[in-house]
Amino acid sequence: MTSLGPDDAPYLLMTPGPTRVPERVRRAGARAMLHHRTSQFSNELSDLLELIRPIFGTQQSVLPVHTTGRGALEASLCNLLSPGDAIIACCNGAFGEMWAKIAESYGIIVRRIARDWKRNVEPNQIAEQLDADASIKAVLVAYCDTSTAVRNDVASIARVVSKRPTMLFVDGVSALGGMPFAFDEWGVDVAVTASQKCLMSSPGLSFAVLSDRAWKAMESARLPRGYWDFRPIRETLGKRRPETPGTTPVHLVLQVAEALRMIHEEGLDAVLRRHEQVASTVRRGIRRLGLELQCPNLDALSPTVTAIALPDAVSSKTLRQGLEARGILTAAAMGEFEPRGFRIGHMGDIRLNDVERTLAALSEVLISTPAAAGATP
Repeated sequence: MTSLGPDDAPYLLMTPGPTRVPERVRRAGARAMLHHRTSQFSNELSDLLELIRPIFGTQQSVLPVHTTGRGALEASLCNLLSPGDAIIACCNGAFGEMWAKIAESYGIIVRRIARDWKRNVEPNQIAEQLDADASIKAVLVAYCDTSTAVRNDVASIARVVSKRPTMLFVDGVSALGGMPFAFDEWGVDVAVTASQKCLMSSPGLSFAVLSDRAWKAMESARLPRGYWDFRPIRETLGKRRPETPGTTPVHLVLQVAEALRMIHEEGLDAVLRRHEQVASTVRRGIRRLGLELQCPNLDALSPTVTAIALPDAVSSKTLRQGLEARGILTAAAMGEFEPRGFRIGHMGDIRLNDVERTLAALSEVLISTPAAAGATP
């Protein structure tokens, strides 16, 4: 068995998450244990909560939720809805569909729209559904769904939803910190992100923000919440010395706090521009290699991930194995695209030199694959 030293990295992680954890963030997570009820830890938690607000674009309190992003998405439903409530779920990707299934498991009535993975969500379609049924309590949408690299127009969707007595829930797990987000300005009601994507930290800690309207809705929500209950989180954060309910994942908090310091040192606007730059470089590079986007008809693409289609003659598994042999880990395509595609993640700490290395390796793999006649590197 190979033994890796503290500075060894087995692969360049060009995946849509977990993403590379910078050395500075790793060191923060390797500090001696801090007890979660001490002032020292409370200071770290306070720093995190202040630094993460601009990532959401909010003045609301940000709730740390001791779970993965998927758990926080589930928690958002439990806290704000009741059995038998009707919602709209935008399902133009694997993670929109996942959120819809979670809702159904709680007895929520889910009306799926935008089920074509090759298309963006159309705000007008949401408006038509809401006009036809005023009882719909919420709309669920992923800002970026990494299965397709779609970038849904959350700002326009929010303009449609905010005019009605309906809440807008946004999955920002693969977007926040890499894409502009304005929770307060856009009028979003619930937004969720997680530690292991653009926040450049280890998996296991999520964050949620709720609007005043969402907090009001919680008063009448009747789904069981238990561990997922947002109210104790809000209460303990409001103490003179902020803390979280139960035992906090201390070192995850330390990592995210350090990652946020790095983001603000670089400048949030600069970080967002860097994500756009590396995304453009990837897409230009794959075109030069004779490859195409998985979903070329999308109106807008995420700057955090690129989904790539392969010619019929090229095996996705073989190509990804070739990249892995060159030290680069990419992700398989999802759903119907799995046999004929793969995905390159470029979020968080990924830089131009990482993208250039990946494209060079991809060119080598295509050249060395006898069946890659359809690609022209």
